[in-house]
Amino acid sequence: MAKEGKTQSPEYAELKRRFGWEWNGMRLHEYYFGNMIKGGKGIDKNTNLYKKILADFGSYENWEKDFKATGAMRGIGWVILYYDGNEGRLFNTWINEHDGGNLCGAKPILVMDVFEHAYMIDYGLKKADYIEAFVKAIDWTIDPKMDSWIE
Repeated sequence: MAKEGKTQSPEYAELKRRFGWEWNGMRLHEYYFGNMIKGGKGIDKNTNLYKKILADFGSYENWEKDFKATGAMRGIGWVILYYDGNEGRLFNTWINEHDGGNLCGAKPILVMDVFEHAYMIDYGLKKADYIEAFVKAIDWTIDPKMDSWIE
């Protein structure tokens, strides 16, 4: 459209406006499905990530409780465990839409989809049961490169 001089058209504007929604929707789903493995895989207590969870949340159990509580909030969206290198902190964050609420510059570590399509067929209105199943399926295999940028 740019090559054709159509940058002032409503179609061009809408494509530009929707790009973040579509891109983040694709990428968040990739992270979400990439976070899970049948039967789950526990976190290695020798990783920087595990040590950072302890430092920022007090215990793994505190982190998990906060992550689950964030997911159980009313509404649709995502729960993301982010690492912000500027602050050297982990955050469990709620995001309503794919393209709004992401923490600029922070890196997603763990992504859980809490849109209804992620759980309604299998769990109906039992969102808490879905969250429990998700937590049990987390694949905590940590890429050494990723672990190296966590302080």
